[in-house]
Amino acid sequence: MTQLEELLATWMPQQRWFAGKGLPVDAVTVEEQHHLIPGVPGLRALVVAVGQGGVADRYQVLLGLRRAGTLGAELRHASIGSCELPLDGSERMVVRDVYDAAHDPELTGLLLQRLAEDGTGYAVRFRRLPGAVIRRGLRSLVLTGEQSNTSLVYDEEYILKVFRRLWPGHNPDLELTAALADSPFVARPFGWIEADLGDPHSGEPVPTTLAMLQEYLRSATDGWVLAATSVRDLYASPETPPGEAGGDFAGEAERLGSATAAVHRDLARALPTDVLSPSAMTAMAGAMAARLHRAVRQVAELAPYASVLRAAFDAFARLDAPLPVQRVHGDYHLGQVVRTDVGWVLLDFEGEPAVPVAERQRLSSPLRDVAGMLRSFDYAARYQLIGHPRERELAGPARAWAQRNREAFSVGYAYGGGIDPEKHQTVLRAFEYDKAVYEVMYEARHRPSWLRIPLDSIAALAG
Repeated sequence: MTQLEELLATWMPQQRWFAGKGLPVDAVTVEEQHHLIPGVPGLRALVVAVGQGGVADRYQVLLGLRRAGTLGAELRHASIGSCELPLDGSERMVVRDVYDAAHDPELTGLLLQRLAEDGTGYAVRFRRLPGAVIRRGLRSLVLTGEQSNTSLVYDEEYILKVFRRLWPGHNPDLELTAALADSPFVARPFGWIEADLGDPHSGEPVPTTLAMLQEYLRSATDGWVLAATSVRDLYASPETPPGEAGGDFAGEAERLGSATAAVHRDLARALPTDVLSPSAMTAMAGAMAARLHRAVRQVAELAPYASVLRAAFDAFARLDAPLPVQRVHGDYHLGQVVRTDVGWVLLDFEGEPAVPVAERQRLSSPLRDVAGMLRSFDYAARYQLIGHPRERELAGPARAWAQRNREAFSVGYAYGGGIDPEKHQTVLRAFEYDKAVYEVMYEARHRPSWLRIPLDSIAALAG
C-alpha cells in the first residue's frame, strides 16, 4: 500500500459511515483520484476499495490537501495524517497534510459553485436539474449523527448528501426524488454529482451518483424525535390512555399515512409498475424463509417463534391473487420522515446502502414500506423501556401506544388512496415479519441490549 492508503486503512474504519466495522481490513486501494481543486489547499474525490474477508467495498473520500504542518485548529478533528503525494502534473513527491475535506467550507464551496454552473468536461460531472437555480458563495456545515453518508448544509438553504458507500449506477435517492420533484411530500432536488465507476462484473464504466443537492428544510422536526417525545409524555402518566395523554401522536401518524400513500401513488405514475405472478410471490416467500433460517442459526432466541414466522411466509406463498408492485422507499421508518410547518416530508429514498443499486431498484409492494413504518412505531414505543426502573409498569402503555399509532397510520394510508392494510393482512404480515427477522440479526450483531425489542414484537404479533 502507498502511504496514503496506509493512512486510509487506519482512518476509514473509525468513521461512522464505514460499513465493515469489527472486521479486519485486508487491503486498501485508491482506485480513482479525481482532482477537483489542484494545488494547495487542494481537493480530490477518491474512490477507495477496502478489502475485508475476501470482499471489496468501494467508498468515496473527499480528500483535502494542505502544506505539511499548516492544518489549522478548526480542521484538526478531520485530519487523516501526513504523507508523500505526487505534485499535481508531475512525478515529484511532496509531503502534504491530508484530511476529510467535507469539513472544509473553503473547499466545499466549490462543489456548490460547480453545481450552479452545471459543469461539464470533468471526469466528475456536476449536473443541475432543468429549471433549478442554485445560489453560490454559501458556507457549508457538516451535519452530525448520520450513519451511512455525510451531509453538508449550505447556509440553511441547501443540503448536499455525499454518498460514502458507492455502487455502480444512479442512486435510488436521486432517481426517486427527481421523479417526485413536484411533490409537496419531498424536499425539492436541485442537482447531483456523478462519475463513472467500473462495473465489478463487466468492467464497463457506469455513471454513478456521488452526491445530490436538495432543499434544506429549516423548520423540519425528525419523526423519530416527535414520536419519542409522545412516548415520554405517556410514560409520565401511564395510567392515562394514549389517546388522552398529552402529546398524543395518533393524529400525526394518520397524516403521515396519507402522505405516504400520496408518494406511492406519484411513484406509480412516474415510474414502471408491474404485477407479481403467484410463482414470483412463491420465490419471494422462499427468500423470506431463507433469511429466517439464517437468523435462527445465528440468534437462538428467535427459534421459539420460527414456526409462526414460517407459517406466515407459507401463507404469503399460497396467495393466488397477483400482487401489484412498483418503486418504493425501501427503508421506511420514523427516522426517514420529518414534520414541517406544512406537513410531513419523506427523505432518504436511497434504500439499504449495503445492497447493490440494482437490487434496490427492484419493484416491490408498497405494503413493504407500510410494514417498515409499523415496525418503527413498535421501536419508538419500546426502546425507552430498556433499563427503565418502571419497565414492567410501562410495558402495557407502550404496547397500547404502538397499537394506537399503527392503526392510525394504516387508516391514514387507506384514506390517502393506498392499499388498505386491513384488507391485505397476509401480505402485510409477511413483510412485517421479514423486517422483524432482519432487526433481530441487526440487533444481535450491533446492539444486543436492543434485541428484545424485535423479539417482543414478534411475540406480540404471533399472539
